[in-house]
Amino acid sequence: MAADKISREDMQHLISLLERRLEVIGDAELRENDPEKQLVLLQEVSEAISAFHLQHKALLSARLNHFLGNCRFDKALAWARDSL
Repeated sequence: MAADKISREDMQHLISLLERRLEVIGDAELRENDPEKQLVLLQEVSEAISAFHLQHKALLSARLNHFLGNCRFDKALAWARDSL
C-alpha cells in the first residue's frame, strides 16, 4: 500500500503533522485554559498539512490525495501509517 513516489522521510513528516493535529484537538487542558491558543495551534497545523499536500500532491497516491483533499485526516493518518 505504499505511496507512489513520496519518500519515507516525507511520509513520516506527514504522519507527524497529522498526529500533531490530533494532539492539539485532544488537549483538554489547553481547551479549558486557553481555547484561543488551541484554535491558533489547530489552524497552524492544518495549514501545514494543506501546504504539505499541495507541495507533494503529484507524488501521493490517489487514495491519500483523496483523504487529504477532503480533510479526512484520520483516514489519511491510518493510510500513511500503513504505507510505511
